Amino acid sequence: MARSFSLLFFLLFSLFFVALTSSELHSGGSDDDIIIRQVVPELGDVEGSEAGEEENLLTADHHHFSIFKRRFGKSYASQEEHDYRFKVFKANLRRARRHQQLDPSATHGVTQFSDLTPAEFRGTYLGLRPLKLPHDAQKAPILPTNDLPEDFDWRDHGAVTAVKNQGSCGSCWSFSATGALEGANFLATGNLVSLSEQQLVDCDHECDPEEMGSCDSGCNGGLMNTAFEYTLKAGGLMKEEDYPYTGTDRGSCKFDKTKIAASVANFSVISLDEDQIAANLVKNGPLAVAINAVFMQTYVGGVSCPYICSKRLDHGVLLVGYGSAGYAPIRMKDKPYWIIKNSWGENWGETGFYKICRGRNVCGVDSMVSTVAAVHTTSN
Repeated sequence: MARSFSLLFFLLFSLFFVALTSSELHSGGSDDDIIIRQVVPELGDVEGSEAGEEENLLTADHHHFSIFKRRFGKSYASQEEHDYRFKVFKANLRRARRHQQLDPSATHGVTQFSDLTPAEFRGTYLGLRPLKLPHDAQKAPILPTNDLPEDFDWRDHGAVTAVKNQGSCGSCWSFSATGALEGANFLATGNLVSLSEQQLVDCDHECDPEEMGSCDSGCNGGLMNTAFEYTLKAGGLMKEEDYPYTGTDRGSCKFDKTKIAASVANFSVISLDEDQIAANLVKNGPLAVAINAVFMQTYVGGVSCPYICSKRLDHGVLLVGYGSAGYAPIRMKDKPYWIIKNSWGENWGETGFYKICRGRNVCGVDSMVSTVAAVHTTSN
């Protein structure tokens, strides 16, 4: 009897979820909003001949591509380039559908990266160098975890600057580093100051002591801990307004010591324990984090909790908070999650932020976490 009731409940819930999804897709709002926020559906159910179905699918793909170009201001130098990008776009629609199946608690679909191949995406927007942490890297002290708040978000406490955009430069590591120091400087001084990523891109060539030739390299990648090491040696970072971001690494270093706005007192590496990560986040401010970004190319919103995800770290981001209840209707339960600040602008993800589930080091999010402390510096 109990088994029959459970089966009936599951069938009723499934029908409700399908109806809810259908109503969302056909409710008010522009076509642009629907295509960007939902995975484009297959048209295999269209009645008619196979040739007719293929024609309908091609027409739909052209329509979605037109919306994509208009929304993100895309243009191409030649018809050949346009046709190639359309082909890549169609492949990424299929990829988004696969991601949706592997990551049902999030929404995957069209993003500003939908005309890039995975290799182009990695080469242009991911810039975490696979450097080893020094053997003598300082370990963060163990903190008490008994009284941690159930939910916490540094955005609510004034320690997080606006979402920035790294552009077509693999400088994510510099945004992760400045974000952590911005938060630490806020805790030390009470002032939230946007710091210069361009200083790190132009001036930081700090190297891994364990590997010859492995150095922070501007748009070609770097590591947050070596960025902290550079900042410690240089004396600090300038304000973003004094050393603005250009998105290239072809300029010379323009660091002015008289305009230092924030300085590093020390930095340390946090263990894999998620309670320790949460405790350090609450006590010390936003944390520099590395992650595997494979699902981020198609991410639109929700709590990302893929069944399978590599732990090969390739992207630097900023951990700003955590939540206890990101509801995943397909899994019929709440999922605790981390709140990640990204550096791809506010048009990506949830106004520039990413939610990824806690509990099992998903996509390597717990594998390389660093905290930094700031000292008070008077800027001239």
